[in-house]
Order: sequence, then C-alpha cells, then structure tokens
Amino acid sequence: MPDAATLLAYALVVLGLFLIPGPAVLLVLGRTTAGGRRVGIATGLGIAFGDLLHTVMATIGLSAVLMTSALAFSVVKYAGVIYLCYLGLRAILEQGTALNLVPGRLADARLAFRQAILAELLNPKTALFFLAFLPQFVRPDHGAVASQLAVLGLIFAAMSAAYATMIALVADRFGRWLRRHRGIGRWQGKVVGAIYLALGARLAMQAR
Repeated sequence: MPDAATLLAYALVVLGLFLIPGPAVLLVLGRTTAGGRRVGIATGLGIAFGDLLHTVMATIGLSAVLMTSALAFSVVKYAGVIYLCYLGLRAILEQGTALNLVPGRLADARLAFRQAILAELLNPKTALFFLAFLPQFVRPDHGAVASQLAVLGLIFAAMSAAYATMIALVADRFGRWLRRHRGIGRWQGKVVGAIYLALGARLAMQAR
C-alpha cells in the first residue's frame, strides 16, 4: 500500500492533469451539449471505466515484470520516466492550437457509455501513459506491487469519474467559458508538459 505522502503527491498530479481541458473533457462537453447531462455523465463514466481496464492491464504486465526481477522493474520504471520526459518536452515545444468545442452526435446514455469505453480502451497513447505513469509512484519496499498499482489505478478512475460528472453537471457554463477562452489550448500543452517533467525530476531526486 502506498504511503500517505505518495498518495497525496499522486492525487495532486492527477488533479493537475485533469484541470487542463483535454480530449476527454471536450468529449464529455460535446456529448452533454448534444444529449444532455445524463449522456454526458455516461460518457465520463465510460472514460473512467476504460482507464480502469488500462489499470488492470498495466497491473498484470508490470507485476509480471517484477516477478522476473527487481532490476527489470527498475528498467521499466526509468524507461517510463524517460517517456514522460519526452512527452513533456514535446508538449512544451509544440505549437498549441485553440480549443475547438464541437458537439458530438446525439446518443443515448448506454451507447455513449460503451463508445467512451471503446475510445479510451483502444487509445494506444493511454495504454503507454499508464505503463509509464503508475510505476513512478510504486515502492517495492511498501508491499506488493500489484496492490499498489491497483490502488493507484482505482484512485485515478474514481477521480476521473468524479471530475467528468462535475463537468457534465456544469457543462453549459464550462462550455461557454471555454468558447470565450479558446486560447487556453495554446498553453495547455506547456502546463501538462511541465507536470510530466516534474515527475521526472521527482524520480531523479528520489534516486539520490
């Protein structure tokens, strides 16, 4: 089980990632605009469930690596932080574009839920992100790696569901705010990139 300090740091990083409007937020807003709050909430819950499935796959894979050797897990962990630093630098250096909030096609709640799961589950970037992100908060000396990964994944999915539900409930006001501030897309990459790089710095300081 991760310690309290690790869980707090993890929750703050996840919250920072959520607060910057990304594809998931725009999808929830678009579906809410087209189908109402119920459809928007279903979309957000579908995205969170997809994240949960990614957690299961990452837990199985990373636990298998640790069973091979602690050195192998360390290699995976450092490869992950290199990947996160790469994402961070790319996000900072890329020229951002204005956000374009386009309402999605009208769908019922069940269909929206299934479509959101499929979209999140079939996104290879999300799978790579989970494999790189979760190990940065795992300490093998704090207990079974599988249980730590499961706890971290459950927290991520729960926060994702709660945040998406909140977005759906205030979609009208938030959507109007984003339309007035489309330029946020020009600097969101820099903020997310800084978060990724901060994760790399955190690991480097731990290594010392």
